[in-house]
Amino acid sequence: MYNNEHDTNQYPTNQQEQTHMTESAHQTHNHLTKSKSNGRIGLGKMLSAGFIGGLFATILTIFLMSSQLFTSATNEQPNKESVPVNAQTNQSEISDQIFSSDNASISADINELSESVVGVVNIQKQNIFDQGSEAGTGSGIIYKKDGNEAYVVTNHHVIEGSKEVEVVLNKDQRIEAEIVGSDQLTDLAVLKINGENVDTVAKLGSSTEIKIGDTVIAIGNPLGLEFSNSVTKGIISGLNRSLNVDTNGDRQPDWVTEVIQTDAAINPGNSGGALVNENGEVIGINSMKIAQQSIEGMGFAIPIDQAKNIIKQIEENGEVKRPLVGISAVPLNQVPQPYNRNIEVSDDIKSGLVVAQVENGSPAEEGGLQQYDVITKINDQEVKTIIDLKTYIYNDVKINESIELTIYRNGEAQTVELTLDEAI
Repeated sequence: MYNNEHDTNQYPTNQQEQTHMTESAHQTHNHLTKSKSNGRIGLGKMLSAGFIGGLFATILTIFLMSSQLFTSATNEQPNKESVPVNAQTNQSEISDQIFSSDNASISADINELSESVVGVVNIQKQNIFDQGSEAGTGSGIIYKKDGNEAYVVTNHHVIEGSKEVEVVLNKDQRIEAEIVGSDQLTDLAVLKINGENVDTVAKLGSSTEIKIGDTVIAIGNPLGLEFSNSVTKGIISGLNRSLNVDTNGDRQPDWVTEVIQTDAAINPGNSGGALVNENGEVIGINSMKIAQQSIEGMGFAIPIDQAKNIIKQIEENGEVKRPLVGISAVPLNQVPQPYNRNIEVSDDIKSGLVVAQVENGSPAEEGGLQQYDVITKINDQEVKTIIDLKTYIYNDVKINESIELTIYRNGEAQTVELTLDEAI
C-alpha cells in the first residue's frame, strides 16, 4: 500500500495491521465490474470459493456458491391460546392441536413471504468474447415495488465481481437485474428489476424489538436454485454479536460488524435471504455462519434496522457516502522493532494508532498530521486500533464535520483538528 518512491521508511506490509482509510472508508461500488487480479482474498472477496477466510482460527462462511450446501429452518413456539382450557382434554389431544395450529401459522406466513425471496445469479466473463457463466448463486429479498420497477436487497458478496446479474422469481422466471449500488463495508447491495410479474413484496419488520429466544424462520436457496425457497426454523441465539471483518484483503481485521446470531440453518446459497419473525416480517438479512467441524448452529444475519439506512442511501445515491480521514495506520503495539526509534510517546502511553502515511490533499494533511504521529484519542474517545477510529468516524461524524485528535509527536501531547471530506 506504500509507495517506495515517496517513503523509504515504510512498515513491511506482512508485519502490520495496515489499513488505508482512503480505500476502506468508501467501500461502495456502482457497477461492480472490478476484477480480482490482485490475488488477495478478503471477507468480501471469497465469493468464488464460497467462504470467508479464517478470522482468529474461526472460519466465517459466506453462502454464495451453488456448489455448496444450504438449508433454512423454521421454529415456532406453541400457540397456547389455540388450546382450549379443558380439564377433560388429554395430553395427546393438546399436542395434536398445538402441532396443527403451529404448522398452519407457519405455512400461512411462509407462503405469503416466500414469493418475495428470490434467487440472485452472479454471471462473470473472462473477456469481451466470453458468453458469461454463473459464478455463483445467492438469495435476495424483494422489498419494494414502484410502478413497473421492483427493488431487491441482497449481500454485496453475492454480486461482487459480476458482469451481469439475474434474478430468479418464485415462478422460476429469470429476469435481468440492474445493480443500483453496493456497499462492501456492510455487505449489502440493491438491485432493480422489471416488476411486471412481481406480486408480493416482503414486509420489513424491526430488529430492535427482537429478543433472545424468539422464533425465527430462514428462507433462501440452497445448492443454487435446485432447492429454492427452502425454509428452516430456529431461535434468536444472540444479539449485537460483533464479528471482525477484513475489507481490504490484507488478512487483518479493519472493521467490526454487529449481527444477529441464530441457530436456524443458514448455509451456502442462503446469503441475502430473509430471516423472518413469527409475524412473517423480515428482521434480518442472512449473511454468514461459523463453519468448523466442532461447531453447529451458528449463523448470522444483518439486522434489518441497520440495513434500512444503507438500503435507502444506495437506492438514492448508488453508494454509501462516508467521511474521509486520509491516513494509513498501525496499532502502536504492532509496530516492527526497527521503526520504534521513529516513535516518541510518554512512558505511560501503551496504546494508540501510529500514522504510517498521510494522503496528499487529504483532511489529515490539511490538518497537520504527520508520519509517526501517535493518535490516542478522537474527540476524547480512546483510540487503540483502526477499527476504533473507523467506528467512531463512520457512526458519529458526518461529512464536512470537524474532529479533534489527541496525538503524540516527538514525545509531546498535542491536538490537531481535521475537517473530514467525503471519501471518493
